[in-house]
Amino acid sequence: MAVKEATAREALGMQRAREELCLEAEEFEVALQTGEVRTAPAVGGRRRVVREDVDRLREEEGFPDRLRARLELVGSIEGAALIGISRERFTRLAKGGFLRPVRWYVNRYRAVVWLYLAEDVRRFARAHPALLEGRLPAPLRDALDEGEDRRARGWRARRVEELVRDAEDAWAEASAWCALLGPEAAADAVPDERERAHLRRLCPALPAGSTGSYATRELIEAQTVASHPDEVTFAQVSLADALLRARADGPAPHPERATPAAASARPIAPPPSAEPAPPTTPAPRSRWRRLLGLG
Repeated sequence: MAVKEATAREALGMQRAREELCLEAEEFEVALQTGEVRTAPAVGGRRRVVREDVDRLREEEGFPDRLRARLELVGSIEGAALIGISRERFTRLAKGGFLRPVRWYVNRYRAVVWLYLAEDVRRFARAHPALLEGRLPAPLRDALDEGEDRRARGWRARRVEELVRDAEDAWAEASAWCALLGPEAAADAVPDERERAHLRRLCPALPAGSTGSYATRELIEAQTVASHPDEVTFAQVSLADALLRARADGPAPHPERATPAAASARPIAPPPSAEPAPPTTPAPRSRWRRLLGLG
């Protein structure tokens, strides 16, 4: 569950925290997403950054370069070069579920491009040296030949874990599982319209980050909605458990000003945010914007 509610002395605003950590906007987003920097609910419903995390990171040896290295994202070409294998082998290992993407975007050719934490790639190479050379295990080869591709499923699992980690209560946790199931499966799992509307307001869809201007609704839903039978079953069981705890705490609140259209809206992609003020210690931007498909 989320960190306890923050007071003004214990937490910082997002902009101030980013500046103190000397991070680009995209790096800071990854830090929040991966839990490198924690947030806590504050007065007014907004979230603030936990002060002790900022202090701890600033006191690290090699700050801020060491922190930036942990937040570095790589595509398949850079990830393969990082551990000395071919791009084709890297992609096959990622499709086999050995590497879980942390972000994705849609390029100009309407292809989904997956991004991985460089630190995850290094950790995988250290843990599985036998998979870096020679023939891949026969079961993995057979699964890949049959079209196995766990990248979207791995991203979804990671994203829901992050949302559940930051959930303020059981209703917020349930909303993450509900978003993973998608509107049709969620309607079957949560027949009460009042509860379903509340869950949609909390989390209408899995937040995908910067999907790029070429992303369509169909492409986004294909990455964000559970599709594998095992994945769907696990989400249904987890949703039922979260709902049981949520209902024990109290019924879903009445919608204050929600219309049917607003309640069922599923955003295709978040609008580009305004460019924030530069951090105290500027960092190069071009590579990050390229990786995230922002030009």
